[in-house]
Amino acid sequence: QPLDFETKKAYTFKVEASNLHLDHRFHSVGPFKDTATVKINVLDMDEPPVFSKPMYTMEVYEDTPVGTIIGAVTAQDLDAGSSSVRYFMDWKNDVDSYFTIDATEGTIATNELLDRESTAQYNFSIIASKVSNPLLTSKVNVIINVLDVNEFPPEISVPYETSVCENAKPGQVIQTITAADKDLSPAGQRFSFKLSSEASNKPNFTVHDYRNNKAGIEARRNGYSRRQQELYFLPVVIEDSSYPVQSSTNTLTIRVCRCDSDGTIQSCNVEAIFLPVGLSTGALIAILLCIVILLVIVVLYVALRRQKKKDTLMTSKEDIRDNVIHYDDEGGGEEDTQAFDIGALRNPKVIEDNKIRRDIKPDTLRFTRHRPPAEDNTDIRDFINQRLQENDVDPSAPPYDSLATYAYEGNGSVAESLSSIDSLTTEADQDYDYLSDWGPRFKILADMFGEESYNPDKVT
Repeated sequence: QPLDFETKKAYTFKVEASNLHLDHRFHSVGPFKDTATVKINVLDMDEPPVFSKPMYTMEVYEDTPVGTIIGAVTAQDLDAGSSSVRYFMDWKNDVDSYFTIDATEGTIATNELLDRESTAQYNFSIIASKVSNPLLTSKVNVIINVLDVNEFPPEISVPYETSVCENAKPGQVIQTITAADKDLSPAGQRFSFKLSSEASNKPNFTVHDYRNNKAGIEARRNGYSRRQQELYFLPVVIEDSSYPVQSSTNTLTIRVCRCDSDGTIQSCNVEAIFLPVGLSTGALIAILLCIVILLVIVVLYVALRRQKKKDTLMTSKEDIRDNVIHYDDEGGGEEDTQAFDIGALRNPKVIEDNKIRRDIKPDTLRFTRHRPPAEDNTDIRDFINQRLQENDVDPSAPPYDSLATYAYEGNGSVAESLSSIDSLTTEADQDYDYLSDWGPRFKILADMFGEESYNPDKVT
C-alpha cells in the first residue's frame, strides 16, 4: 500500500522461515524454522501541496460589484518541513479574466460584472505551488454559478393586432395575451395583468387575469362606432413574482371593424372612414387616379426644365466644363514668314542668321558657330554631309520639311564669296591688303588688287 511519512514513519514486524518438507527420521532434532524481526523506516519525500477539497463550488449574484470576494480555496504542505503555498489561476481562455485570486490567502473575487443571461456558470482551475519548490504543484477545479437577479420587467410576448366588432357585447373576449421576461425566470414564475390607473376609469375595455400567465381583453359596453372612433389604446400593466418586483406598461392598439352577425370581420381598412361621408369606391379610385396623373405631369415638367438648362450650358462658350477649343485664324498672313523664307534660296548668309521663331518656343538660344575653313582638296560630298548633319541636330530648325541650300561659292572660307553679285558698288571702297596674309598662293591676287599696280612681268 502507499506509504505516507507524515502518517507513519516506521513499520516493525517478524518474519519466520521454515522447511516445507521434513524428514521424519530427524523429527526429534527439530524444530526446523527460525524467526527474525524486520523494521522499515519510511523516508520523507518533498511532495506538492494538497487541497482541502477535491473540487470547489461557489455562487455569486449577477451584477455583483467588482472586487467582491465570493469564496476561497485552501491547500497545505504536509511535509515535515512545512512550506508556505502560493495560489494562481490556470489561464486557458478569456473567461478566466472574470475572476482573480489572492496569491497568499487563496480568496477568489470578481474582476468584471457578471451577467447570468450571458453566462450562467464559470469553470476554471486553481494551481497551488510550494514556495520552497515551485516545481511541485497541484490543481483543483472551481465551479462558480451565477445567480439570477430580477433586472428586466415582463412584457407582452408578441405584438398583437387586436380588433373589436362594432356589434360587440359586454364581457366578450376580443384578445388573449401572454407575457415574457428577459430574465432566466425560475420555476413557478408568475405574471399578473391589470389595467393602468388612468385607463380603469374608462368603461371601454377591461383586462381579466386568468392567473396562469395569461389574460383576456374584454369589451365593457354595447357596440362601437368607427365613425366616432376607429382606434382605442389600452395600457396594460404586467408584473412578475421575483424579487425585487419588476413591472412594465404595455399599450394595446384596438381597431374597430365591421363584422357580420356571427362576429366575422368584414372590413377594417381606411375605406370605413369615408363611407359615412358618402364617397363610394369608384370615387376614391378616381381621386387616386387624378393624383397620379398630376404627379406624372410634375415629373415630366421638371425633367424638361433640367434638359433645357443642360443644353444651354453645353452651348455656352463660357462653360468651364467644355473641352472645345475654337480656332478662328486661317493663317499667319504676312507675318507667317518664318516657315518658308524665300530669301534663304537667294542669299546663303540668311541661313547663318540665328532668328528666333515666333511659332515655337526654343529650348536654348543658339549661338553662331564659326566653321573652320575647308581644307584643300576637300571632297564636296563630305562637305555637304557635314552641313546636313549640322542642320539635323540644329534645335532651332523648323519641325517640318523646308529647303536648305549647301555649297555656296566661298561659304565657309575666310575670304567669303568672291562673286561680284554681293560685292560693293566700287572696287575703290574695298581693302585687299589682307590677301597678303593668305600665303604664296594668293600673292598674284594681292598684287592684282593691292595698292601697287599690277606688273605681269614680275609674275613668276
